[in-house]
Amino acid sequence: MLRLFDSVHGEVRALRQREAGRLSMYVCGPTVYDLPHLGHGRFTLVWDVARRWFTFSGLEVQFVSNITDIDDNIINRAQREESSEEQVAALYEAHWWDAMAAIGVARPNATPHATQYVAEMVTLIESLLASDVAYVTSDGVYFDVSRVPDYGLLAGQPLDSLRAGARVEANDEKRSPLDFALWKSAKSGEPSWPAPFGAGRPGWHTECVVMSLDLLGNGFDLHCGGLDLKFPHHENERAQAVASGRPFAQHWGHNGWVMVGDQKMSKSLGNFTSLTDLLEKTDARAYRLLVLRSHYRSPIEVSPATVADAERALARLDALARRFELRALGGEQLERASDFVFEGDASDLFNRVSEALDNDLDTPSAVAMLFDALSDANAMADRGDANSAKEMANAVNALFGSMGLALLATTNEIDSASATLVRERDEARALRDWDGADRLRDELVALGWIVEDSSAGTQIRRA
Repeated sequence: MLRLFDSVHGEVRALRQREAGRLSMYVCGPTVYDLPHLGHGRFTLVWDVARRWFTFSGLEVQFVSNITDIDDNIINRAQREESSEEQVAALYEAHWWDAMAAIGVARPNATPHATQYVAEMVTLIESLLASDVAYVTSDGVYFDVSRVPDYGLLAGQPLDSLRAGARVEANDEKRSPLDFALWKSAKSGEPSWPAPFGAGRPGWHTECVVMSLDLLGNGFDLHCGGLDLKFPHHENERAQAVASGRPFAQHWGHNGWVMVGDQKMSKSLGNFTSLTDLLEKTDARAYRLLVLRSHYRSPIEVSPATVADAERALARLDALARRFELRALGGEQLERASDFVFEGDASDLFNRVSEALDNDLDTPSAVAMLFDALSDANAMADRGDANSAKEMANAVNALFGSMGLALLATTNEIDSASATLVRERDEARALRDWDGADRLRDELVALGWIVEDSSAGTQIRRA
């Protein structure tokens, strides 16, 4: 049985499905105004691994993750750069997907954009105004949190406690400092949409509740994101659904931060390192392995030392792949246990790893068992037990593949035309010609290559 920590209940609980054999899963995605940082990389890897394991276990997973393409940060960047909000959002969304592809995150089944759902957000806000859960001020429409009896559920604090600790804002039209903006009134030079309560644009907390319920339906199974979103963002989503009388997420999952010293890594603190920077220096798979070696709810520190240690461990995995001529797994392909046969010691390994991953996605224990099995496979081969060794190596490969980590057996003979495209793509990336780099990637893919970015530049291999 799949079990996952539930942030509402504060304990590991069974991950039940609304519909047997199917899992509906929503992950809050990026606001696209800058390059993704390592914290973004961690949350996408964590929930990519979760999605992959749920799929491997036999579930049909409907995975939705949004794109916030209208926001104060996008507007401010467009004004600074004398660009448009659409251009800023499009540019940094392209960087986002490039980075996600580089770290091996499979595309969601749906990627709704905030600007595609403004009409639905207006409808929600109208209904909240009609029921007196929302109110109009001179600068927009606000949600009255006092109208939700259990507001603060995700924060683990009652409303009075939250109100006492809230920062007092200058806006004296708000009924409470905890009340949040559903709609921001139009300002000169900023994008706006028409609405019965005045032209403007949606507040951040409104988009996800509308999109998740539209695409996944009432009472969907699992809502995920970084720990920094737990309160107030996720609580404010939940409050709007409760006030609308619609069952919302049945299970809440949150991952820990990437730390720099004793601070979390974030754009607001100015201490982030972009994923692009990391991927220029190391094999992208090393970051996935580093994430797998830490429990998803615990903080991790990404440093030259921890990345180098992950690279050394990755080299051991690739050596196993070379010795046993293993086929690379993962990528956009989501593996399924039903495609593999496990017998003997390999079957025991599969059962033990499954037990760990079923129990709150315990990837550190799973990885430790798989590295022990790697040593066992080599020892079996050294003493001449070739069949058992190959079976164990295949199991290690399949189980790492279930978590999206590909073991690479060989480099491929590269023809001169492909080599030229690789060189040209590296030159384009060095010049930050992302459109050119994408075009060259597409040409390589059309020639049958799998394209990956690493510290040594573009790497290509056959599937």
